[in-house]
Amino acid sequence: MLALLVVLAVVALLAGAALRQYGLAGGTAPRAGPEAGAGAGEARGGGAPVLPGGAAPAPRDALERARGLEGAVRQQAADLDQRIDAQGK
Repeated sequence: MLALLVVLAVVALLAGAALRQYGLAGGTAPRAGPEAGAGAGEARGGGAPVLPGGAAPAPRDALERARGLEGAVRQQAADLDQRIDAQGK
């Protein structure tokens, strides 16, 4: 029971960090300065461009990317359903 609680706490912390990173949580995303070896405008972690003044990208951009990904996943699921139905006949 204790192990389950520990796992749940770790998952909650990781989910919160991911939401903050994408700008979907109330807190601000951690700002990473450019590395010495990285190209101009690339962040330390994911290679995403750093906006002038250190501003984080708008949460709307993250939501639009998520909606686009959701649409792609739904389309793939529909295609897979069609192929399964075609093989079953």
